[in-house]
Amino acid sequence: MNGIKKHRGSRRYYKKLATENDLDKATCLDFDNPETWFENWHLHFDWNGYGNNCFKRRKPHLDKLFRHFDILVDKTKRLKTDFQLYSILLDFASCNDALFLHTPNPNNSQFPFTISDLQPTTTLTNRGLDDYINKLDGYEKLYGQADEAFCLIYKKNVGQPF
Repeated sequence: MNGIKKHRGSRRYYKKLATENDLDKATCLDFDNPETWFENWHLHFDWNGYGNNCFKRRKPHLDKLFRHFDILVDKTKRLKTDFQLYSILLDFASCNDALFLHTPNPNNSQFPFTISDLQPTTTLTNRGLDDYINKLDGYEKLYGQADEAFCLIYKKNVGQPF
């Protein structure tokens, strides 16, 4: 044994990743109600961290994340308020990759949400992730460094920019 635990049912798991729409299960996403607000509401796509050590396992989770990003771009056209739609991808922690939706909200959390010290030049050391991000068309990319290097991704002319 080489110490890697076999993921049972992985063929079925990855097939489901490619087709499932997690937004269908999100009951809080009412884009037609003018009272709707989101306080950095987010979705993770690799809860188990399958892609933490292997980009081949991370890529299908990222594909799902960006498929959902595009679905949300369409749905947010119905929002009656300002919003931010963005993703944050961490250098190696695939389990923390997430897609965020944020609006002004009654909790007085910062809107628009900002992160200081972002730059247009990559801070990532994960070559597979960096290559994947560079191939994304139609997305703006900003990079930073916290506990781990990360990339913040959004689309121009979709909600408030960063």
